[in-house]
Amino acid sequence: MAKNLVIVESPAKAKTIEKFLGKDFKVSSSFGHIADLPSKELGVDVAGDFTPKYIVSSDKKKLVAELKALSKTAEMVWLASDEDREGEAIAWHLAEELKLDKNKTKRIVFHEITKTAILKAIENPRQIDYNLVNAQQARRVLDRLVGYELSPVLWKKVKGGLSAGRVQSVAVRLIVEREREIEGFTAVGSYRIDAEFTTLEGSKFKAKLPKNFDTEEEAREFLRKNLGANYKISDLTKKPASKSPAAPFTTSTIQQEAARKLYFSVGKTMTIAQRLYEAGLITYMRTDSVNLSNDAKNAAQKEITSSYGKEYSKPRDYKSKSKGAQEAHEAIRPTDMSLHNITGDHDQARLYDLIWKRTLASQMSDAQLERTNVKIDVLSKEKVSEHFSANGEMIKFDGFLKVYLEGTDFEEEEQEGMLPNMKNGETLENNYITATERFTRPPYRFTEASLVKQLEELGIGRPSTYAPTISTIISRNYVEKGTVEGVERKYLQLTLQKENIKDKNLTETVGSDKGKLVPTDIGLIVNDFLVEHFQDIMDYNFTAKVEQDFDDIAEGKEEWTKMMKDFYGKFHPQVEHVEETADRESGERILGEDPETGRTVLVRLGKYGPMAQIGAPDDDEKKFASLRPDQQLHLVTFEEVMDLFKLPKTLGIYDGEEVEVNNGRFGPYVRLDKTFISLPKGMDPLDVDMAFAKELIEEKKKADAPIYMYEDLPVQKGVGRFGPFIKWNSMFINVNKKYDFDNLSNEDIEQLIEDKKQKEIDKLIQEWPEEKIRIEKARWGRFNLIKGKTKVELPKGTEADKITLEEAKSLLEKKSPKKKAAAKKKPAAKKKTTAKKK
Repeated sequence: MAKNLVIVESPAKAKTIEKFLGKDFKVSSSFGHIADLPSKELGVDVAGDFTPKYIVSSDKKKLVAELKALSKTAEMVWLASDEDREGEAIAWHLAEELKLDKNKTKRIVFHEITKTAILKAIENPRQIDYNLVNAQQARRVLDRLVGYELSPVLWKKVKGGLSAGRVQSVAVRLIVEREREIEGFTAVGSYRIDAEFTTLEGSKFKAKLPKNFDTEEEAREFLRKNLGANYKISDLTKKPASKSPAAPFTTSTIQQEAARKLYFSVGKTMTIAQRLYEAGLITYMRTDSVNLSNDAKNAAQKEITSSYGKEYSKPRDYKSKSKGAQEAHEAIRPTDMSLHNITGDHDQARLYDLIWKRTLASQMSDAQLERTNVKIDVLSKEKVSEHFSANGEMIKFDGFLKVYLEGTDFEEEEQEGMLPNMKNGETLENNYITATERFTRPPYRFTEASLVKQLEELGIGRPSTYAPTISTIISRNYVEKGTVEGVERKYLQLTLQKENIKDKNLTETVGSDKGKLVPTDIGLIVNDFLVEHFQDIMDYNFTAKVEQDFDDIAEGKEEWTKMMKDFYGKFHPQVEHVEETADRESGERILGEDPETGRTVLVRLGKYGPMAQIGAPDDDEKKFASLRPDQQLHLVTFEEVMDLFKLPKTLGIYDGEEVEVNNGRFGPYVRLDKTFISLPKGMDPLDVDMAFAKELIEEKKKADAPIYMYEDLPVQKGVGRFGPFIKWNSMFINVNKKYDFDNLSNEDIEQLIEDKKQKEIDKLIQEWPEEKIRIEKARWGRFNLIKGKTKVELPKGTEADKITLEEAKSLLEKKSPKKKAAAKKKPAAKKKTTAKKK
């Protein structure tokens, strides 16, 4: 047995570290936390000193037993989890659960997985930092208290299955408030004046009027005054300017920049960065520091000088602007600056390239610019007080721009270009002048990247919380990624050219929310309930103050249990008060009366989502209809709701079967027996007639018709969410770009099927056909245990081929929801009668 046992939290990290240590070291992985709070109870002693009850989950017991056995035979155990609070807590749990001897245990930390860093860490071990452990415990316990106490209130007062969280609920509030700003916004039109001029040397350039006109009449009058006018440069100034590079990446800024430049989600960015870190290619990816070590700065300087020249190098230090930044850490950077790019996984290579360029650029010289400002007077028969202006920018020395330029969230502004050579007093020829109707824009909806930026600016959350916060609010259906591509809006453009003024009607698309974060009905209702009844928890300053308290605990300035007592002493009574006194909230809106029956028409949140209803709550003959996916409780109109009750609508008979059009949870559709055909995007189901339905049915039949028979089974083809596919024997097989999908040959089809069959064979680890249970390989070295629609994800390192049928059944049983016993019927309550006004 090895003399030294090194325990890290990730198997990939273990694999990389093992390369750097000799035969006297064995590196094992804990696969993250080995102990946590129980899932089915609060697990915190709220009546005492808030001691957490940590347990080892059933899927970790075998691993803990193995680590315990290894630690007993080792002369020294090195706890080498990450250097943040979570990593410190993992090390502490390992020490506690494995019952490690303090004299035979050392804690080591490193910011990068390189041989130098690992050996240096072993030469400089330390003890577990209990201040960091307590900061992690404080966050875990406080978030548990908030979640476990608020969620049941939401079940009783809003809808079952909901959840609340200290950071997630505040993130939803930001998105809801932004949405309401947008809904309350009224666009105001004005006319922007642009012109194109030609210099004496024949060079063209564009200029604009610094002011807009409020009305069409004013814009038209300005163009009229320019009929027959001459133009002269009345002022021309050139000023030197410089542009500095952005700081190296932090967790927040890499999430924002990867979203802008690579179109990665925040979660995807962190997953890929984790892989790069574990492979030893970049430094630790959860950091709020912009510092670079002296070694890193020297390496960057050497690379810049050798690649671009000495004049491009300018070593710099940066200071973080984010609240509570831990300056002792280092920014995200490559571990080897001489490695310009990496091969292999495409997305990893793209993110690495971004990190390398950003790090190198941060240590490069400023870009030297020359900014030119030109003022152009209008010389007309009538007095024109307005003047045109043009601004240009010329790069004299590119500096860091040779490598990298930081993106922005909303690149709406026109980029300043270069201007031709001109001189003061020069006369210009006008090519045209346009007066274009423009409208003020509402605030932008948040993207994942801009939400991260806002959370960081407010001091809400820390680097490790941004990605899980966003994935939680989306998975909980409080927020969704917008799919609306916008609507057309008409605008007017007036053009003065060759002494004529012409009108032109144009259209633009506005209101697009594609990919933006949009609150759902349930998100709006939950947010309003929490803001009304739990102002402290939903307050931005309170949430930021809690983060500061965690930082103080990490620095040993505050005692964590005291913080819990102070918080819980105010929070718990408020929960009890709301539970007793608050009214039930369903987002109900009464819209009017049904013209046929006189019954109340309303919308509200139902068990299966937003719904419309005809009839008051105590009406025995209520009628219901689901709202369409594009309709929201707080915006839908009476007319739109009444249209919902015109469905389902029978259109006619096709091949002896009734054809029906209706709305469903995923949008409007035409139904023929058990075949459902989605309507084209944006089409109103009430506009569908039998002729169009027949077209859809025949297109569907044509699409579903077999294109080939293989092993006496039909092959069909189609295009789905993930691209083109063929279907054979209930298997969906993706058709990649290697094949010509429109012209698949018989050999292509057979090859695709055989490849898929082999892939399924390779994927299967174990199978119990009589029980319809199987274990398959999954992504990232994990495994899936499957029975019917129930799937259990098994962690990395699981010996999937050694799992017994009994163990498999036990894991599936825990995952499967238990059926509730049928509730006893209560005796019917006597109906209340209300006297009607005559």
